[in-house]
Amino acid sequence: MSIVTLQLGQCGNQIGFEVFDALFSDAHYHQGLCSKRENEAYQASCKERFFSEEENGVPIARAVLVDMEPKVINQTLSKAAQSGRWKYGQHSCFCQKQGSGNNWAYGYSVHGPRHEESIMNLIQKEVEKCDSLSGFFIIMSMAGGTGSGLGAFVTQNLQDQYSNSLKMNQIIWPYGTGEVIVQNYNSILTLSHLYRSSDALLVHENDAVHKICAKLMNIKQISFSDINQVLAHQLGSVFQPTYSVEGSFHYRRNPLGDLMENLVPHPEFKMLGIRNIPQMSENSLAYSTFTWAGLLKHLRQMLISNAKMEEGINWHVRPPVSGLPTLSKELHFNTSIANLVILRGKSVHSADLGGFKDPALYTSWLEPDNAFSVWKTQRAFSKYEKSAALVSNSQFLVKPLDMIVGKAWNMFASKAYIHQYTKFGIEEEDFLDSFTLLEQVIASYCNLRF
Repeated sequence: MSIVTLQLGQCGNQIGFEVFDALFSDAHYHQGLCSKRENEAYQASCKERFFSEEENGVPIARAVLVDMEPKVINQTLSKAAQSGRWKYGQHSCFCQKQGSGNNWAYGYSVHGPRHEESIMNLIQKEVEKCDSLSGFFIIMSMAGGTGSGLGAFVTQNLQDQYSNSLKMNQIIWPYGTGEVIVQNYNSILTLSHLYRSSDALLVHENDAVHKICAKLMNIKQISFSDINQVLAHQLGSVFQPTYSVEGSFHYRRNPLGDLMENLVPHPEFKMLGIRNIPQMSENSLAYSTFTWAGLLKHLRQMLISNAKMEEGINWHVRPPVSGLPTLSKELHFNTSIANLVILRGKSVHSADLGGFKDPALYTSWLEPDNAFSVWKTQRAFSKYEKSAALVSNSQFLVKPLDMIVGKAWNMFASKAYIHQYTKFGIEEEDFLDSFTLLEQVIASYCNLRF
């Protein structure tokens, strides 16, 4: 089954390019550590999901590119074409000459309705090229205007027109220090609208990815391209093919459906995060060896202590023991609803995942058998002989979400910048609805451990 990717706004288009490039590079990596037949099946499965073939043999990304300014789309198209390995479709883009000025309301209320027909027609054409549609993967930021406002509008339209197809939004959480003065307004409006129309929100925090670039990849001058490559690696480690069942060599057909089934057991809880191990520069990799026991021990502690990378994990955090009072707030334990571990590489069937089946990791209303899943393939991912990814539906976003809602509320209480939204039809009532919905999401996640 195929996934149609929507790249929205500057951020969505730049990340989208890196994602397709990472998927293609990995699928054609010559050292997959598996048999030729297995490698060919892996390549075919990746291609069916993300690419369609053109007559001259160059795969075309199953993607629609949308931005309200032409510059980034033109750069993205030419970068893909210059690679000579894959490209975007000739008629898969929509752009205009005027951006959204970092105003969510302008993207949602002006650009959305004005260009709805053209954008939805492009999406329909892409869907018609798929033999079977798994769903939509929508890449966008939530701090600006086009990706966030138009992204929320398009997702709503997909919900109306493709109600039986799954929609996963990959959203980029803004830097805490702020890139845009109204980013907290844009963020709460984006999140509240997506919560109503998307099936799952896969969240990447810019601050966390920046730290990975600095601490694990040893990059001195970090560019957006560096950050986007880390994001693309993490997304590839989740979406590349894995075996459908233990011991079989058939790749799963419906990746989005399987992800939702494993990770979103209730519509109130749809915030997902990704953690990867190992992540390191080529230079460090040459001097490193890994065991499944070591990787999984670190990954489990990253989960329960809410660490975004393996450096700086707090090893003092322990799962609460039932019947005993929890200790100080500092040792804050990250309770999960559902976790999916994806293992790729050598001797993958020897990995012991017992530590992730501990009932203490999960909310009391789900048994570990229902809350924990594992996907595997012997085919290595990227340059790593062994690698693990964890997709988690947990309390990891409670603090950042609470902070964004709090900052937005402080501005709203003093009516700062509200006029920039009301003049495009977003009323104070819409803000209040967004605050109410997100306060409910925070409360639901906070109550998981009770």
